Amino acid sequence: MNGGSIALALSALLLAAGCKSRKPIPILRPELPARSAEKLIERVTAAHADTFRYYSAKAGVDIELPDGGKSFKAQIRSVRDSAAWISVVPALGIEVARILLTSDSLKLMDKLHDEYFVGDTGTAKARFGLQPSLDLFQQALLGKPIGLVPSEKYRSDREDGQYVLTSREKRRFIRAAEDISPGDTLAHDRDMKEKRLERTLRKAEEKEAIVLRYWIEPDSFLVSRVQIADLVRDQTADVRYEERGDASIHHLPTRIRITLRDGERQATGLLDLSRVELEGPLQMSFRIPEKFTPMP
Repeated sequence: MNGGSIALALSALLLAAGCKSRKPIPILRPELPARSAEKLIERVTAAHADTFRYYSAKAGVDIELPDGGKSFKAQIRSVRDSAAWISVVPALGIEVARILLTSDSLKLMDKLHDEYFVGDTGTAKARFGLQPSLDLFQQALLGKPIGLVPSEKYRSDREDGQYVLTSREKRRFIRAAEDISPGDTLAHDRDMKEKRLERTLRKAEEKEAIVLRYWIEPDSFLVSRVQIADLVRDQTADVRYEERGDASIHHLPTRIRITLRDGERQATGLLDLSRVELEGPLQMSFRIPEKFTPMP
């Protein structure tokens, strides 16, 4: 399978988008009042209370992979806890790929080369290098605080005019999560030395440590960024909701960025969303023509 086909497969998971023509004028905010983690969780949970079964949108997608980048248009349809369907359509308007992602499987048709892939998510990871996740993809489309469990314990901080919730792991695990993540955000932080980082990751493996961080807008209490670091498996997901729509679409994201890293491999997606609809039912057809052959 060539690099273009890999890009089409990963496009089901890699989101975000954007270009900015000029720098915004900085707005000086007053110091945020301190809030307990419990109060923040209460407000965040209320701000993200809407649950939508159906979702569809048009998308402009830019993705960056180790072997190059791709840009294309796509249609996205999603049924909560069931499946996500993506149709890739370039400028000429002719579909070149179709993807169907469920909680435990990935199906892909590469119409340019008359090839297909069908397998579980573990097999998809072995084939394409990154494991697809329906839950992550669907929650990202809805701008959710992915993985937040209100009954769990978190730390509350303030950073760059936003509140930050961090899962209650040891401080050295949080520093290690930053060091293995794409982009270091802890203020005045210095990276761990290599040997100390290795020791910390070994300790994290004993605890199966996963560090979650949530950046929260102080006015709306909507989440603007989610960072998940699995220290045991050396995997990170960084989801940024760069823009949201108005009340007509319930302030759902219209620009999302996802960066996934697994060991030394990293992929980033930029997604511009338009024509967001929340009505169903949705057609999610996926029929493989007889002439298609399995991807090598």
